[in-house]
Amino acid sequence: MPRTPATVRGARITGWGRALPDNVVTNVDLEKTIDTNDEWIRERTGIVSRHIGGTTASLSIESGAKALAMAGVDPSSIDALVLSTTTPDRTVPATSATVQNALGLSCGAFDINAACSGFVYALVNAYGLVAMGAEKVLVIGTDTLSRITDWTDRNTAILFADGSGAAVIEAHNGPSNLLSWDIDADGSAENILYCEVGGKIHMDGKEVFRRAVRILVDSGQKSMAAAGVTADDIALVVPHQANIRIINSACEKLGIPPERTITVLHETGNTSSASIPLALFDAADKGRLKDGDLVLLVGFGAGMTAASCVLRWGK
Repeated sequence: MPRTPATVRGARITGWGRALPDNVVTNVDLEKTIDTNDEWIRERTGIVSRHIGGTTASLSIESGAKALAMAGVDPSSIDALVLSTTTPDRTVPATSATVQNALGLSCGAFDINAACSGFVYALVNAYGLVAMGAEKVLVIGTDTLSRITDWTDRNTAILFADGSGAAVIEAHNGPSNLLSWDIDADGSAENILYCEVGGKIHMDGKEVFRRAVRILVDSGQKSMAAAGVTADDIALVVPHQANIRIINSACEKLGIPPERTITVLHETGNTSSASIPLALFDAADKGRLKDGDLVLLVGFGAGMTAASCVLRWGK
């Protein structure tokens, strides 16, 4: 997929924020309600606890406000809000409208639904808007999957949770820090992970696992090739936080060792659109990224969608 042309107007991330509900549900808590146990969940998923609660709008407002504050920008200067979510609070209007109003923005706002790949889809859209003249774009990835999870289903209840991550993308004089990107989808696989309107999540876990590793590797390799870099050049890979076995298998095939991979799913679970930004900004907050580092974001989701990009971190 495309390498960002050198002639494109430059953009970079100038602020970010994260939001997680206060209510923490541990594996031990789940032992009391479904036929499972802490050891089994840890071994098969890597998840120890997850945060449950809030609405998509409330979590987005919290993470978005933090990103705006960190970037030091006036909300009125934001030219567009792109909210990635598969769990809008209403069918109509888009949840981005609620978030836009609460944050004091005066710009266009729209939702993107590409499931767990959504934040990278939204990020690519934001960089595209800057390339076409926007000065500042707020990108948010939020999901409240607990609302569409069947808490009696031991196969899905152990996985899904709620959270949000946001970033401010600003134009700047110089090359874009988005070096390349890849987005993809295979609609023939939509029946292995889905939720009907008003229903609960259904998942064929074995088939999702089989396909997920393959499409993570495929998308990641496409973005690295388009950027003209190899796995050795990547300082940190930020995968979708779905399952530790999927992450380990995909990263091994990409040629990226565990020490150059960021995971937070042990304490967040699978938060879909929030997954990649929660992990990326956790790494940034903990000093794991320095100016000039190359970062590979790569995800997969229901659809089945896939998305990845190579970022040059910092100024």
